Formats: sequence, C-alpha cells, structure tokens
Amino acid sequence: MIKSILIANRGEIASRIIRTCKKMGIQSIAVFSDADSEGLFVQEADIAVHIGENSPSASYLNQEKIIAVAQAHGADAIHPGYGFLSENATFAKRCAAANIIFIGPHPTAIEAMGSKSKAKSIMQAHGVPVIPGYQGEDQSTKRLIKEAKAIGFPLLLKATAGGGGKGMRIVHKAADLEQNIAAAKREAQSAFGDDELIIERYIAKGRHIEFQIFGDQQGNAIHILERECTIQRRYQKVLEESPSPVLDEHLRTKMGEAAVKAAKALNYDNAGTVEFIFDDRTQDFFFLEVNTRLQVEHPVSEEITGLDLVELQIEVAEGNPLPLSQAEVKSKGYAIEARLYAEDPSNDFLPATGTVHWWEVPKVEGLRMETAIQSGSAISIHYDPMIAKIIIWDKTRRAAHRKMSYTLQHLKCLGLTTNQDFLLHLFKQEAIQKGEYDTHYIQNHFDPNTFNQKSTHHLALAAISTTLSDWYERDQNRTLLRHIPSAWRNNRYMAQQVSYLYGEEELQVAYNALSKNQFECEFGEQKYVVDFVSVEKNTLSIQIDGVQYKVAIVKKGFERFIHSPETGTIHLVKKERFPSKAVTKIEGGYEAPMPSQIIKILVKEGQEVKVDDALMIISSMKMENTISAEKDGKVTEIYAQEGQNVEAGFLLLKIE
Repeated sequence: MIKSILIANRGEIASRIIRTCKKMGIQSIAVFSDADSEGLFVQEADIAVHIGENSPSASYLNQEKIIAVAQAHGADAIHPGYGFLSENATFAKRCAAANIIFIGPHPTAIEAMGSKSKAKSIMQAHGVPVIPGYQGEDQSTKRLIKEAKAIGFPLLLKATAGGGGKGMRIVHKAADLEQNIAAAKREAQSAFGDDELIIERYIAKGRHIEFQIFGDQQGNAIHILERECTIQRRYQKVLEESPSPVLDEHLRTKMGEAAVKAAKALNYDNAGTVEFIFDDRTQDFFFLEVNTRLQVEHPVSEEITGLDLVELQIEVAEGNPLPLSQAEVKSKGYAIEARLYAEDPSNDFLPATGTVHWWEVPKVEGLRMETAIQSGSAISIHYDPMIAKIIIWDKTRRAAHRKMSYTLQHLKCLGLTTNQDFLLHLFKQEAIQKGEYDTHYIQNHFDPNTFNQKSTHHLALAAISTTLSDWYERDQNRTLLRHIPSAWRNNRYMAQQVSYLYGEEELQVAYNALSKNQFECEFGEQKYVVDFVSVEKNTLSIQIDGVQYKVAIVKKGFERFIHSPETGTIHLVKKERFPSKAVTKIEGGYEAPMPSQIIKILVKEGQEVKVDDALMIISSMKMENTISAEKDGKVTEIYAQEGQNVEAGFLLLKIE
C-alpha cells in the first residue's frame, strides 16, 4: 500500500495530485524550484523540498535529485504528472531500481510509444487503423520523395520523435517535396536530436478525438470514453469536450474498441490516451499516437463519469485490479475544458509573463477550476504559460457553453496579458456552438486584428472608471480644504484632463466635479454625467445614464488593467503629465519580443546576413522562436549571450 507520494511536477497538476492524496490519506511530497518557492502547490503539500534552480534541467528534470529526495523522505511512489519526466522510460526504470513505484505505465510501453514510426507499426500489427503512409528505415531524400509520390497529395511530413508541431510540414505538390523534407529534417534534428521522418496522407478536414484508456497489472484494459480536442492553435489544444458532437454510438463503440486494442497491444497498466484523427468527410478514423501519461484534459473525463483518475492511477500502481469493467463505464451529461494561458492572441499567441495581481473566480454551479494560481502569483519565462483549466459540467452541451461564457465574462485575472477574451470570443462563434469545425478552425477563421475590438462605449467606461478611481484615491489622501469636492473648479469650463494609451491609440478623459459624488465627463465627442457609487476591494461602482457598472481595476505604475463583464479586460497606460524623454530606437537593432532565454546565437559579429536568415533562437515558456534578419546587412554588435535571461525590449544585436 502506497503511504507517501513524491510529485515530480509543479503548478496545477501538482495541486491536483495533492488533492487526491489528501482524499486517500496519502502523504504528499512536493519538490520546487527557486521560482516556485511561494507556489500554491508548495503550500498545499504535506512536505515541500527545494530541488534546484529555475531551469527545468536543474530541477524538475533532474532525475538524480528527485530520486534522492524521494529516498530521503521515505516516498513509496513518484507521480510524474504530465510533461517533464512523465514519458521518460529511463526515469521509470530508475524509480524501479530504487524500489520506488512509478505511477504510470511500465517502461516498455513508454519506449514503444516514444517513436511515432514504431508506434504506428505496432498498432498496424494489432489491427488498429493507421493513416496510410511510410515509416521505414531508409531515410534518404530519394526514398522519401518516392514514397511521398506513391501516397499522393496533400501529405504530412512528421518527425518521429517529439511533438508540438516541430518537424512537421504539409506538402501540397511534388515540386515542394525536396525543400520541405530538408526543412523538416533540420527542425527535427534541432529540436529532438533525431531527423527521422514519417510520411502520412494529410487529412484536410480532420477532427482530433482521443480515448482515455486504463490498464492494470492483471492484463485488464478498458477505455473511459472520448474527448474531442479539435480546437487547437499552433498544434496545442485550446478546448476539450466530451461527448464529441460528431460521434454516434456506433462510431463511439468502434473507436473505443480500437483504443482498447491499442492498450492490450502494449500490455498497458495505468492511465493513457489513444489519439485518433477523424475524417469528417469519410467518417474514417486513424491512430495518431498514445500519450503514456495522465493528460492535461483528464478532468473532462472525470466530470462525465464521476471517476477520480488519479485515484485509479494510484490503486493500479499498488497492484490492484481495475475496480470497474467496460460495461460499468457510463457517461452523464456534458463537460468542456478551456485552457487559460498567459499569452497574446493578437500577436500570434506568443507567451506573456508578469504577475497575477488579482485572481478571483466567480461562483457558478458546475464550474471546476484547476489552477495553482492565487493573487500575487508570478508567471515566469521558465515554465508553460498555462494559468488555469476552466471546466464546466452540465446536463447538455448548450447549457455548459452558456455557463462557460458567463464564467469567462466574470473571471478576474488581472495584471498581465491573457487569452481570456479570446476564449470568450470562441464561445460566441456559431461554428463552436454547433460543433462544426476541424483542427484548422482557429487558423482559418481567427483574425487577430479584429477579434477583440472594443466599442467607444467600452473604452469610455474603462477610461472614465480608472480616472475616477485615481480621483477617489487622491480624495481619500488629501488633508487640505476637505469641504471642497476634489477636482472642483471655480471655472467649470476648464475641466481636468487625463490621457491614456490603448495600444498606440491615445484616449483622453476630461472631467469636472459637479458635486461630491457626481461628475461631468467627456470622452471623445460624447459627454456623460457619472455618479460615483462606491469603491470596494479595487472594484469601482459608477452609474451612467441610470445604469450601474462594477469595474475591477489593477494598477501597476502607469499601467491599468480594467475588467468588467461588459468590456472584458482592457489594458491602458496612463500618460505622464510631464513625459520623460523618449527612448530612441536604435536603427538596425533587434529587440527581444518577450521575456526570454537566449538558447543559441547563430551569427557572429562582422558576419554578412541576408533577409530571413536566422540570427538567434530564444525560448519563453517552453516555446522556441527564431529571430530572423529583416533585411540584408552585416552584424556589427551582439549584446546577448547564450543562456542569458532577458526582458522584453532587450537589445539583442545590431545589423547595418
């Protein structure tokens, strides 16, 4: 019997595992890096041990340290969560060698599924449908071109190792094959140290449907129904739901049986996920891969079945048989999960960093919030930018979508850029509401320039609210002439003025105090009479034209993060009354677009470069980006070093 578990992970999944440990009476041991010393999961654990510096390789990926901590504190088992060491067969073997239970499948299954080509061959041999393609040892360009032409177009080149879209290319015609093979191999070698490719028929209108599988050490295997994860961006999931809006009982049964075949082919003995691509046009489905771990989106399956999948993992790892049969797996209602990220949808979903100064979750029946965030939590460059998973359960899909929209309208996550308004935008789309989409929906239907346009009324409400919030603070702190209303003028035609920047647009608010609690405000060409109602916990209540609004405001220096259910989140920057001297942009200078770590510098001082040449690879929140030359020239100065952490706007290099 497992009495103590070390959690080799961080953030919301660590909190999730701790919750089940407490439920089962199991001692939880958290490990944490420097950046996570004040993390919520660290506070929740029974024991928390500092594991190393911020870099994952020095902390959450350091196998020796993690096993040493587990041994020092008497842990019976290690739960790897997802990511980090969760699909590392070597780590699973080292746990066994140290007489520590690895809460996951046996190492052979992990190894078999670590290569997409090997996985595909195993599934093919066991009668699981696979996408027609080539996964051979001969990796010469000549052989790959020959096989590609035999498969037909469009087709997909895919690295056999790794994921996340690296080493993937869609090819539409034979003339583009050679250059795309070379590019995919380069990217795969750079990302995974392995340039092996497989070729598959490309399904243009596909849906991503996965089945939760579970096995035990007695040879039993079942599936715990499906999750549809079709809505993605940059090959990363955004929404996950169950039941799938396109599966009928016949298809569900067929896909479920295929998923169980996959589990039995591997003698699978813990939680896993079999991923399929479903062709909307033909109703065919094909095996993609097996994720040999607990998935990020596992709460969706828990909500519709009432099961605790982490508890099941622990029981199976103890050697117990599965406590339920396939016939006992029942679905009730509908569940959907939306991933809240620190990222900028209007800038190609690039990750953002900062501090969550205000975190407040609305009370909604059926809402489950998986997070390790609290007010004051920092989102750093070192780890994944996911802030929370928002899960809604209800009797029907329509009812759950309505509750999700309400939750996204009222959730307060203020202090940095997030995708909250983007998620709300998605749930307003008819295609999302009807379930009519494919894996390219966001790519084909999302316009980053228009999705979050605010009306004049919304901007006026935000600008007036933060202006009156500042007025209130000054009024509370002043000591002279308190009998006269703050901002009162004996010449009412000379209104006070405040200016803000909304992106590059300048907004101006002019205001006069008509009485102690009433103001005349002018925004653009519109005039408003505004009644000041109250202030409570940075929430301002004002009344305009008989309508009361509650507006949440977070201030960071001159920055203002403003949120209300009507406006969503609006970021304004208050202009200084006496602006400081503007920083001169350096001609030919290349700046970091976000807080990052310098992974590799690809050029040297004095080197001639051409437009689009790669200059530098930077990483932020586990995602790599390449800085490329915008024009021909010569590298004159390099200001960064490999391994250096830099803030957004840091000057990286200069080209003349």
